[in-house]
Amino acid sequence: MKMTFTFLLLNCAMMWSCTNSNVNNTQEENSITNQQKDTANKANYFITDTNQVITSIVYDTTKKYVYLTFDDGPQPGTVQCFNTCKNQNVKATFFMVGAHASSPQLKEIVHNIKIAYPQSLLANHSFTHANGKYHYFYTHTEMAIEDFKQAQQYLEVPYKIIRLPGNTSWVINQKIKANNLTRPVCKNLDSLGYNVIGWDVEWNFKRGSSYPIQSADKMFSQMEFALNNGNTMHKNHVVILTHDRMFRNKEHTDSLLKFINLVKQNPQYVFETLDHYPNLKKLL
Repeated sequence: MKMTFTFLLLNCAMMWSCTNSNVNNTQEENSITNQQKDTANKANYFITDTNQVITSIVYDTTKKYVYLTFDDGPQPGTVQCFNTCKNQNVKATFFMVGAHASSPQLKEIVHNIKIAYPQSLLANHSFTHANGKYHYFYTHTEMAIEDFKQAQQYLEVPYKIIRLPGNTSWVINQKIKANNLTRPVCKNLDSLGYNVIGWDVEWNFKRGSSYPIQSADKMFSQMEFALNNGNTMHKNHVVILTHDRMFRNKEHTDSLLKFINLVKQNPQYVFETLDHYPNLKKLL
């Protein structure tokens, strides 16, 4: 599917905080014909109200699955991350913040990532990112739930996949892994049918500059260690947390590219989007 980005967006001066523990297409292109729907139904796929087809996969027991995720977009660096993954034919998941899509141009970035599925997956990272007040946010459960609902609607997130701001809690098919602070919110999200995805390995950023701390080689080593030593939520599946803004400059975009190529060199590794993470509840 063809898509274009306005490169003037690269100069966007907008920057939002996040904790470290934390085109137009033709009418023909946007439509799914009855024949396509029949094919999808026969293949046990299902079609969303956004005309996207979610494909089921059969896991290869000889492979290990890598879920590259980017948090806090749209922001400076989002386009660079998307284009890098696109050019390398690598699947990735983008957790977006509703309040960050504060202009038509920024919302267009969200839309372009959404319609690039199945190469890229748009997911929910709240509307306000808790305004940086995480304790207050999670101790006001109803407010937090409404914040996620607002982001889901405003960003038109197609599937019920959430990442909590500033926290690595998990809700997978009624299995909850969360601390006492976030557990009430996780229970509510679970009752509403949401999947909450944390992370296994974090590519840390330097506060103030937001530049990546680990080298690409170091990140690759940490990923392999997590996979080989059972330090992941699900065996042979590793979720990697990064932030878009870390790669806004060419020097650091090159670091992302190097990491991707290190992963691709090993045929045992497969990049996937988080809608294919094991044991998720129904996504719609």
